[in-house]
Amino acid sequence: MERAWWKEAVVYQVYWRSFLDANGDGIGDLQGLMLRLEYIQSLGIDVIWLNPIYESPDKDNGYDIADYYRIMAKAGTMEQFRQLLDKVHELGMKLIMDLVVNHTSEQHVWFEESRSSVDHPKRDWYIWRSGNQDGPPNNWRSYFEPSTWTYDEQTEMYYFHSFAKEQPDLNWKNPELRQEIYRMMRFWLDQGIDGFRMDVINLLAKQEGFPDAEHPERIDYLGNNPGIHEYLQEMHREVLQHYDIMTVGEIPFVTPKEGLLYVGSSRKELHTLFHFQVADDMPVWDLARYKEIQQSWYEVFSEEGWNSQFLNNHDHTRQVTRYGNDAQYRVESAKLLATMIHTLPGTPYVFQGEEIGMTGVRYSSIEEYQDIAMKNKYKEEIGKGRAPDEVLRSLQPLSRDNSRTPMQWDGSKHAGFTKGQPWIQVNPNYEVINVERDLAAEDSIFAYYQQLIALRKTHAVMVYGDYCDQSAGEKHVYAYSRSLDGVIWLVILNHSDQEQLYRVPPSLSDRYANARLVIGNLERSTSDSDVVTNGNLCLRPYEALIYSL
Repeated sequence: MERAWWKEAVVYQVYWRSFLDANGDGIGDLQGLMLRLEYIQSLGIDVIWLNPIYESPDKDNGYDIADYYRIMAKAGTMEQFRQLLDKVHELGMKLIMDLVVNHTSEQHVWFEESRSSVDHPKRDWYIWRSGNQDGPPNNWRSYFEPSTWTYDEQTEMYYFHSFAKEQPDLNWKNPELRQEIYRMMRFWLDQGIDGFRMDVINLLAKQEGFPDAEHPERIDYLGNNPGIHEYLQEMHREVLQHYDIMTVGEIPFVTPKEGLLYVGSSRKELHTLFHFQVADDMPVWDLARYKEIQQSWYEVFSEEGWNSQFLNNHDHTRQVTRYGNDAQYRVESAKLLATMIHTLPGTPYVFQGEEIGMTGVRYSSIEEYQDIAMKNKYKEEIGKGRAPDEVLRSLQPLSRDNSRTPMQWDGSKHAGFTKGQPWIQVNPNYEVINVERDLAAEDSIFAYYQQLIALRKTHAVMVYGDYCDQSAGEKHVYAYSRSLDGVIWLVILNHSDQEQLYRVPPSLSDRYANARLVIGNLERSTSDSDVVTNGNLCLRPYEALIYSL
């Protein structure tokens, strides 16, 4: 397999508004991030992914862009951004930015011009349709609203939006629009950034004619439509191929075979992707399903594709709460999940706070939540007559605010995030879970992440090794080998709160006799002769082990 720096990288996601507030307004900012770059570097991070900082009315936390060339005042200034980028590079790291080009804000001048008149030259930069029998053009749902269409009285037509009504979709069929997007991309790449994380990039192409959907609730009709690959190949020709960068596409609704069309090395589109077969289709931990997902993606991607490994981000509940045990075994399960993410095939992502085991949150009322998707869904369900308490309880576990609470730096007021009033409430457990405490403890989650990342930098088997599931039929144990040039590592994970026996496969038993423990999340001797009986290895709750065979 061809080697590349972005395959070997570990990426740290900074949701800046919740990272560190330097000016006391209660919102994180670029200055705050600059103050903590050494902290990120000390973890061993190679690439920082920065969520959108562009000018925005902030209806969807920056994913509704009003000006692609300006930085929103909440985040800082262009001069501060350039200082940040310089410092990132001085520290030996790279920076990738969010590219949000499926839609803009309704306050973008392009949309204001587009809606001003049916004859305006930019009318066709967005998607406009006449209604259908006193209603929207079709029955599609958006991510955030009951319909993808909003009526505009000025020109008496509907405009299309895959997300909130304040986020109208761009019309990628328009060649002038595409060239304007490419010009903007070159602007940022010429500033010196190191690539893009591309927001819902597979939604750019729309179904021809916008036919009614048989199952409108599935919303998969929004993505992977004919024309998408032509757009991305043009983007590669016009922009991407001219820079040494990393590109990762956020691509919902894809199978492995469809995913390969976006990232296959011969396709000349993107380097890698986020798929959501785990995050969207596995609301709670399901080991059998997770193994199936990893196996299917590896089989298709092993020759020329490259995957991403993550379990949480700014849109998905913190992994230790959703897929681990954030109570009795918070530390152990946080380390186990880290072991898994950093040893499976693909590029590992760390979402800020994950490295200290930050947990999800449950606010007591809908007023305390900021997530536009959750608030809209709450309003919709209440409108159907459901009890408010029941609706709130049903929406809390997967609310995007679970991952958006402020970074917990120390035990002082507001967790050291701000001297002002935070834009969203801090998780009440910050006095127990914070960076200061983790850095002071030798066996902390942070220290474990440092060790895992350091291993990845010195052992190519973690990056490029062949993958083989070694735990067929196991209900609670996930074990797999990575092998490269005669080196074999065996990863063994007990994903449960009970002791489990794992039988080492006969194909590995001879090698296992001379196994060396590379790292584990619990104290264990480097020789396991005392705990292996008849080929069975006794695993404690949430124990994670990596052996070199």
